[in-house]
Amino acid sequence: MSKHFYSHLKKEFKDHLIDYLLLITAGIFFLILLNIFRGQQVVEFFILVSFAFFYIIWGVFHHISNETLHLKTVVEYILISFIVIFLLKIIILP
Repeated sequence: MSKHFYSHLKKEFKDHLIDYLLLITAGIFFLILLNIFRGQQVVEFFILVSFAFFYIIWGVFHHISNETLHLKTVVEYILISFIVIFLLKIIILP
């Protein structure tokens, strides 16, 4: 099973390298912004929400290009975004 999983991941990254590079670059950029504006709670929250919206839009675009977009997938991206905002804002960045 793990062999199939890794071969699928390898194929996915190979087929959509630009998409994943964009997501990783944006994630690093947002982490740098969080570090720059550390202690400014309003700006930190705005950065977190901005990344969450970016992540949702990225996910929708990625699945549109794969022709695998479903409502369940969009809801999943929204829930993951809210969980990340909650965890970062409430637990890590008080």
